[in-house]
Formats: sequence, C-alpha cells, structure tokens
Amino acid sequence: MFVDRVELFVKGGDGGRGSASFRREKYVPKGGPDGGDGGDGGSVIVRADPNADNLAGLTMKKHWKARSGEPGSGAKCHGASAENVVLLVPPGTVIRDRDRGNVLKDLVAPGDEVVVARGGKGGRGNVHFKSATNRTPRQFEPGEDGEERWVSLELKVIADAGLVGFPNAGKSTLLSRLSRATPEIAAYPFTTKHPNLGIVTAGDAGFVLADLPGLIEGAAQGVGLGHEFLRHVERTRVLIHLVEPFPSDGGDPVRNYHAIRKELREYAVPLDTKPEVVCVSKAELTGAEAVRERLAADLGREVLLMSAVTGQGLQTVVGRVAALLAEIKRAEAVEAAKKAPEFPTEAAVRTGDFRTAAVADITPAGESGDDA
Repeated sequence: MFVDRVELFVKGGDGGRGSASFRREKYVPKGGPDGGDGGDGGSVIVRADPNADNLAGLTMKKHWKARSGEPGSGAKCHGASAENVVLLVPPGTVIRDRDRGNVLKDLVAPGDEVVVARGGKGGRGNVHFKSATNRTPRQFEPGEDGEERWVSLELKVIADAGLVGFPNAGKSTLLSRLSRATPEIAAYPFTTKHPNLGIVTAGDAGFVLADLPGLIEGAAQGVGLGHEFLRHVERTRVLIHLVEPFPSDGGDPVRNYHAIRKELREYAVPLDTKPEVVCVSKAELTGAEAVRERLAADLGREVLLMSAVTGQGLQTVVGRVAALLAEIKRAEAVEAAKKAPEFPTEAAVRTGDFRTAAVADITPAGESGDDA
C-alpha cells in the first residue's frame, strides 16, 4: 500500500520532577538538602531515511508519545532522561503544523530531521535553592510539560524526470521498458494511482524516473485527484510529456497536450517552466508519424516519436533527458560557486592584502603593473 499523506498527534515527554530531600547519615547532623534534578523528557523526531519509500508505516498508529523523564532522588541523584522517539520517513517529506499550517521542515536529503515535539526539561531539586538565609529549602521544580501538536506529513516524490500526460498515454509501459520498475499496466485509464520510481541507465550515469498518475482537465483545481498528482511533479527537474496519437476517448492529441500544459501552469506552484521533452507515444500505430509532425508544427520545436512496445526512439528520449539534466546540474554548480565564500590568495596573505582572488588585480606574466 502506497501512502503519501498522514496526520499524526505527537507529544514530547514531560520533564521529571525534582527531589526535595535532605541528607540523613549517621553521625552527620543537619546534612542539608541533597535533592537531585529530574530527567528530561524524550522528544519526537521525524527523520528522512533512504530505505523508506512511503508513509504506510505510520498509518497504523496516530498518536506518538515519548516517555517522561524519571524524577530525581536523594543524594543528588539525577533522574534518567527518556529516549527520543524517531519516526522514519522517505526523503521528500514535508512536515507541517496541521493547525497553524506553517512548514516545520522539508526533509529533502537522507538524514535530515526535525524535532516535532520537544521533551520537557527536568525540574531542579531542592539542592539548587539552598542559600545563606534558606538552609533547609523545601522548594523543587515539577519539570516542564512536553510539547504536543498535530502534524501533517506530505510526501512529494523526488525524481530527476517525471512522466506526465493524459491517462493511458503509455507512461507505465515506458517506465517498465527503461528501468526494472514493475508498475501496474492495463488497457484502461487510471491504472496508476500513485507514483512509481525506476532508475534509468544513461551511458556511465543514470537518473531517477517517476511514472506520475495521469492528469485530466481541471486537475489544478482538484478535479479527480489533481492536487494529489500534481504535487509529485513539483520536485522533478525534467518533464517527459507523453502524447497519445489516437486517444481512446476520441480526443485531439494536440488539444490534449495543451490541456495538460494548462493544468501545469495553473497549479499553485507553476510547473510549466520546467524543461520538457515532448514525445508522441505508440509509434507502432499507423499514422503516429503524422500526429508527431502536426504537434511539432503547432509547437514550433522538436517532438520525438517513440514506442515502448517496439523500443523505437527510446534511446533518443533517454539521451535528450540526460542532456537536459547535465545542463541543469552544470547551471546549479555555477550558481553554487557564485554563492561560495571568497578566500584570500596565498600571496595576499603574505603581503597583508586581503582582497579576494575574485577581485584582486592580476598582472599577466612579463608585464609590469606600474604605469609606463
């Protein structure tokens, strides 16, 4: 069972009560206060785990509570702190406060984590309240209450490329041909009800391809499962738009293409700006080439023709996607380099001139830096 959205009640453990104790030892009169502190309550933590693929493991239990800290005791004994409760979710999970609506954290990379309910701090024992005027303090702290809240967890699939298009356009079949994924394939629409991921080999590298459920008109407004489907497109870097040449409902393939683009454009987070590879699928059908030419003329750019059944054009599609991804990664590397801190050169450190290498004057070899 694939689950990509859950709501949970989480509560951190309460802090342990401090102790109000006095030292009682033979031959030691008036030993004074020795009450120890209470232990800290456990926290509830959500952590991104690469071995998790969806949120199904959290559906059987709605309330997650950490244990409270142990109370302090005499002889300045500190109460034991409770262990944290860690919930493992797939990378790409967005954690929100359900009632306030604010995002607590977007867990993108494996190992990312967020404390959703912090445990209470343990109370202090009476030993902390001793003073010159209060030799026998009976004050102690009860310990802080742990945080509690309802949180919503929403998974947005992380993939390099995503397959979009009307239902029955051949997306699942294409994924099964390009990777080892085994999505459900049938001769009727909406066989894909949740995203499927596969790894596609492209030369010495590869990329993650997502088969996203078929979209329909009105998806951006929530028609059908529009919002459930479109939010998985948000994290993809490249879109592979499959157009069925002869739709089973008798529709026009060119109109169907523009209908999907309209839904991508009108979604809460505009998705039509993502790089796109347009493909007419089912090239084995007579007349598919004519449809490709008509769509290419309408768009004024390249439209590929491919068949997941015969294998025609598959390597061309993979090559186009790999080239786009490589270009995106190069652009990201350039942006990261621009934001990187600039450090002074070794020569600048020796001379005391701490201008960075990016702005320091560099004199070519054999030329004098002085005015002639």
